[in-house]
Amino acid sequence: MWFVYVLRGISSGFRYVGSTNNVERRLKEHNDGESQSTKAYRPFELESYVAVRSEERARALEKYFKTGSGKAVLYKRILNSNYDKC
Repeated sequence: MWFVYVLRGISSGFRYVGSTNNVERRLKEHNDGESQSTKAYRPFELESYVAVRSEERARALEKYFKTGSGKAVLYKRILNSNYDKC
C-alpha cells in the first residue's frame, strides 16, 4: 500500500502533504529534520492519511491535494477544518 499523508506542525500549525509507502518512517524523517521543505516547522504530528494501492495513484493524489480545489476537498472532507484558517 501507498499513503498520502498530512502532517501538522505541533507549534507552528504548518501543514504538509506528502506520499510514502511507510508513514511512520516518513514522519520520523520529517521530525529528524531530514526534509528541507519541513525542517523549519518541526515537530510534526500525523494528522491524517489516505491509503491507495499504487505509488502512481498516491503521487497523483498528493499532487491534487496541493492544488486549490484539492486543498478545499482535503480540508473540508478529510480534515473537517476550514482551509481559510490555516
